[in-house]
Amino acid sequence: MDESRNGGGLNPSQRRHLLTSCQYADKLLADIESILAAAQSKSPFQKFKPDLSPVQAKVVQDYVARVRSQLVRILDSQGVPLPEPILGSLHSIRVTLGFVEIAFDECRPKRMTGYGEIAPDVGTAVSGLVDEIQGIVARLDRYLAEGRSADLNERLHRLESAGADLGLVKALERAIHRHGFVEFRPALANIIERLENRSFEIAVFGRVSCGKSSLLNYIVAENVLPVGVNPITAVPTRLVYGAEPRAMAWFADRKPEQLTADRLADFVTEERNPGNTQHVTRIVVELPAARLGEGIVYVDTPGLGGLATSGAAETKAYLPRCDLGVVLVDAGSTLSQEDLATIQSLHESGTTASVLLSKADLLAPPDRERARQYVMEHIRTDLGLELQVNPVSIRPGFTDLLDSWLEREILPLYGHHAELARASLNRKIGALRLGVEAALTAQLRRSRAFADGADWGSIDADLRLAAGRTAEARTDCIDMTDRLRDCGPELVRVAAGAAIEVPQGHPAGGIEIAAVMERAAAQQSARITSAIQTVAQEGFSTLFRAAQKLGLESAPDAHDLDDLLKNMPRLDLGTADIKVRRGVLQLLLGKRFAVWAVERQLRAQVGPQVEESVHSYARVLQAWVRKTFASLQEAFDAYADTYRAQLTRLGAGANEADVNEDAVRADLEALAAEPQDAPFQQSAS
Repeated sequence: MDESRNGGGLNPSQRRHLLTSCQYADKLLADIESILAAAQSKSPFQKFKPDLSPVQAKVVQDYVARVRSQLVRILDSQGVPLPEPILGSLHSIRVTLGFVEIAFDECRPKRMTGYGEIAPDVGTAVSGLVDEIQGIVARLDRYLAEGRSADLNERLHRLESAGADLGLVKALERAIHRHGFVEFRPALANIIERLENRSFEIAVFGRVSCGKSSLLNYIVAENVLPVGVNPITAVPTRLVYGAEPRAMAWFADRKPEQLTADRLADFVTEERNPGNTQHVTRIVVELPAARLGEGIVYVDTPGLGGLATSGAAETKAYLPRCDLGVVLVDAGSTLSQEDLATIQSLHESGTTASVLLSKADLLAPPDRERARQYVMEHIRTDLGLELQVNPVSIRPGFTDLLDSWLEREILPLYGHHAELARASLNRKIGALRLGVEAALTAQLRRSRAFADGADWGSIDADLRLAAGRTAEARTDCIDMTDRLRDCGPELVRVAAGAAIEVPQGHPAGGIEIAAVMERAAAQQSARITSAIQTVAQEGFSTLFRAAQKLGLESAPDAHDLDDLLKNMPRLDLGTADIKVRRGVLQLLLGKRFAVWAVERQLRAQVGPQVEESVHSYARVLQAWVRKTFASLQEAFDAYADTYRAQLTRLGAGANEADVNEDAVRADLEALAAEPQDAPFQQSAS
């Protein structure tokens, strides 16, 4: 019934119209506020002139507030409730960031050709610009994905309320937040997480299938972690002491879930959770194991060097967070560059490293000692570190090696793990302190940098060109793997040409013909390795020059970028049973006919198998290419982002007046006032 006819005020349709009008009016008021804010913005893309005086702007704001207040009263007088917000700010910002990434992806040279031809050098610079911006957007999105846990100041306040003395950590947080040193936030977040969790974490690192999970299963005397020859661990898995066996998994997009031991493989293995598609953020397994002392945590990390890049990224992100890093080097293989990089990253983050020669049962005692000395010498030569290497094995008859290491180096840690965790944390805080102090000092150098007239823009341009070349090389290499996918008939044709060159009377066997096709495929994939090697060397040279111009000691080592081509997959056709018949007629009709006839035989015998093998090889090779470029990009960005931040502090692209020298000096003095030998003290409570 129409309520207005019975003295009941507005009917539902009229109320909805009134509400809609008020909402539209509020939107227009928001537009006015945006105009006021935009007029005072420092954006380089100004839309509105700042032609209002401060007094006028204040009056407009007051009237906007008055109109809004009246809108609420109007709706209240008619019994129209205010609607609840339906969109989350965090979600909306992340969606908007997705559109920002898409907008810049549309700026890649291949997508801009419709507007006209782009010169090669310009296209390379644009590719680098797109990668640079998308990298920043991705880092902001990851920060937002952390949710409330990303509020470092709030977490520090809770810790301080619990009785922790956080003078230096708070000074670091204040300086990082005040001056926008976002590149230091991950290190600070790791420190705060360690403050919140007082356990002593022993993380096990190593290449795929080096025996990490097997070693941990032996330590806890329980086959709880899945093992295998393929990439197994997809996310870091923590083993802690618990009165009853149980496991918990935390996810980015749903509530935590309690697991049984037989379901653990569904979440931690690459086979059942490829690329962490289930969005697992954390897995904790509780066991009543004698070697899981109170406060001691063992962590099984994803293997490095596998085709799956997400697990390796998880491991590299976890590196600075542990208190002791155990690096397994496979005795049946060789010391890899990734092993050395892991040890170096642990050292640079202030984490103690222990190196184990796993699967030592594969070697006779004399060979075992030579392998141990070889690994120690390589670590000494390449990294300048003196580390002992301990051979271990879980095979029956050899477990005394592992037991000896545990008794000598690990079990003694249990009695004073709190002290060790504090010492480990102090080293991490000290390393962060040095970085922040260097950044603050660079802020003060900005004025002198302007006076010197340094060509900072050329450094930025060089970094951008190097990033662009990497992006272009990645696209080219992926395209090459796509073309390789369809090269089966070409390989058969090459093999046919080689087969007719075999002297008459010497049968062209299956092994020789398969080897010819494998070599032909290797020649095509060699172009990929050459492209990666070239772009890696160019990237290293660019970073090295940038570090020299900026006067920074954090220049990359040549091995950081150019040793990326190990473990490249190769086509393996096996030992197919191939028999080629060459008649007199083939010889009489000439070489072209002979090649055609043999090619026809080969296609009939192994054509489908070759094409299927080549298809599979191309997929594996493309996964390797993506992984290798991800590693290259990560290595490049680790230095380039620091250099770009330094350029900003030195004044590139910024105004000298933007630097608050008083605030910079105050933060430097606050950091200097904290004790050098004890950056962090935990209260007795």
